[in-house]
Amino acid sequence: MRLATSQDSRLLVIEQENAIDVTAALGLENTGSGGPLLALLESGAQHRLTQLDLSELPLLPLADVQLAAPLPRPGKIVGAPVNYLDHKIEMSEQKTIAEYGVFLKANSSVIGPGDDIRLPYSDMRTDQEGELGIVIGRTARNVSAADALDYVFGYSPILDITVRSTEDRSTRKSFDTFSPMGPWITTADTAGNADALDLTCWVGGEERQRTNTRELIFSIADLVAYTSHVMTLHPGDVIASGTPAGVGPIVAGHRVVVEIEGLGRLDVGVSDEGAIRYADRPGATRNA
Repeated sequence: MRLATSQDSRLLVIEQENAIDVTAALGLENTGSGGPLLALLESGAQHRLTQLDLSELPLLPLADVQLAAPLPRPGKIVGAPVNYLDHKIEMSEQKTIAEYGVFLKANSSVIGPGDDIRLPYSDMRTDQEGELGIVIGRTARNVSAADALDYVFGYSPILDITVRSTEDRSTRKSFDTFSPMGPWITTADTAGNADALDLTCWVGGEERQRTNTRELIFSIADLVAYTSHVMTLHPGDVIASGTPAGVGPIVAGHRVVVEIEGLGRLDVGVSDEGAIRYADRPGATRNA
């Protein structure tokens, strides 16, 4: 099943070129900034999705629907640094997740398909990182790798946007608009083996990244298990599983597209509206 959220906070089941509105049938109106899918996951009632008679529910052409991020405000976003061997070589890194651990991104950094990444600085390089996003469906704490996939609800393309400045990872990756996600979440049963999916990322029409998730250093199960050892994972949390080689700068006017086999194609723009010089950021003059 593919699940999307519209800009007017409707939960949609995507079937081919159609969107089926399941919001009312699941009692998910007025669910707040987290969106209807987060409310469903937090309630533990996602099993009700399979009990619906979709033929009885409102149907719209997908082309007529304006999609938002499927989880506009996830509980938390966990990032995995250096989780592809080719990116490890590209970055001249000697460590992997086992040594670095994971990092957190602000949940306010999420945007959806068709939105714009907003560059915060006019004179500081900002890069794209195309990744597989893992959506947690059950509370997970100290789970084993053997059991970890039982806690995964589904998967989505995600971009981890990064300013190449001097601050810590979480700061450089947490600006508003720095976690584009979507166009929908594909449930784990529909996605199949997510450790063997092709991932491609284009910037300005140029292919930047191409890999298969089988090249992950930490598999999806390993990553979920490790993260649950560090922190409790709750339904609706998202793990960005790491990026392959090909990270590079984005500039205003670019389209950034990440597509994952069977999971959809996420397409966002880039804007420098409101960008300032790095030296003019709040507090910078105090260090002069």
